[in-house]
Formats: sequence, structure tokens, C-alpha cells
Amino acid sequence: MERHIQMFLKRLSYVSITIGTITFILLLLKTPDTCVAPDSPPKPHLRFPKSSCDSSPRELLPLHKKNKRLWSTKTWQNKVQSFSNFFRACYQMGLLHNDSKVLCVSAGAGHEVMALNQLGVADVTGIELLDSPPLVSRADPHNLPFFDDVFDLGFSAHFAKALFPNRFVSEMERTVRAGGVCLVVVDECGDEEVREIVDLFTNSSFLGALNVTLTGLRMTRIIMKVQHLP
Repeated sequence: MERHIQMFLKRLSYVSITIGTITFILLLLKTPDTCVAPDSPPKPHLRFPKSSCDSSPRELLPLHKKNKRLWSTKTWQNKVQSFSNFFRACYQMGLLHNDSKVLCVSAGAGHEVMALNQLGVADVTGIELLDSPPLVSRADPHNLPFFDDVFDLGFSAHFAKALFPNRFVSEMERTVRAGGVCLVVVDECGDEEVREIVDLFTNSSFLGALNVTLTGLRMTRIIMKVQHLP
């Protein structure tokens, strides 16, 4: 009895495999129906259709038009305004001037870069793993493509996302001149967490920490003065 059941199951498996193979071949051979008109313009004038019947031609927007659309949104403008308010406090503390050379590490889409430019800082470099031209260039925050002592101020609002915090901090310190400032903003934290971050800066002295609001979030601002200790 058991042997008959095994033979039956084996035959059933063979039949299932055969049916599956035939179905797969038919799917490969069948030409899918499409609603795209035969006279539609060729790529790259068409974007990928949202559905099989979405065949209306769509022109790809040039970069400057995409940026104009993005930068005109309320969300973008609010974030830039928040960074502007943040950097005004840096002006008041004497950490930032219009002739300062500033490096924004892990700058995302470039809100902080635009804010600094609008405040009058002409020499601002923003870097991120993915570029967002013209505000942010592509570079690895853990291996910055700059000479030593190039910048007056190094800034990052995304330090907490660093894969290798020690390397991230080391590269910021290396590229900022002695007497310059490294300024990082992290999620709001207490004295113990601040001390852990401060200890990563082996060539800088601690100037202070303060809880601030940035882009609607409660954050902690940490300021380090670069000394390039031997």
C-alpha cells in the first residue's frame, strides 16, 4: 500500500513539473499586450510608464528645472530657513564669517549649503555619497578628497549616520585648519553621550554643547576647536 502511494506521488510530481515547464514556455513566447502607440517617441524622451496603458510621452526635465521645482517647495524652504537660523548663531559666536571656507560633510540634498550661500558665505563645499548638483558633490565622508588644513569650519548634521565615527571625525579634523572649528549636530543627548562624541576628536578641544532645534527636531550642537595636537 505504502509503495503504491509513493509511486502515485512520484507520478504527480512529474506531471506538475511538466505542466509548470509548459506554462513557463508559453509565458515566454506570448507577446504582452501594450497600450503604447506605435508612433510614440523613442527613449530617452519617454519615462517608464506608470501602468501598461500609460503611454503619454513625458519629457525628462533638465537638472536646473528639477532643482527649481524642488527648491520652490515649502518643505525645502523651511529646512533652509532652519539652517539659516542655526548658522546665524555661529556668526554671533564668531565661528563663521562670510570669508570662511566651509565644508559640509554628509550634506544630504544640500539644505545647509544653500543656507550658507544665502547668508553670504561664498566658499562652501558640500559632499555626500550621492551627489546633488550643484549644491553637493560626491565623496566618501570617511575618505575626504581634500588636502590637510583646507577649511575654516567643518560641519555635519548627519554625524550619527556615520558608518565609522572615528574615521569620519578624523577626516573632518584633518581637513580643518588649526584654530578652525568642527561642528556636529546629533539627536538631543545628555552629558554622557556628548562626552563619548567629544572623545572621538583626538586633535581638538571641546568648546561647548547646546541643545538646539534644527529642521523641527530637537538636536544637540557640539563645537570642537581643532588644534592638531602631536
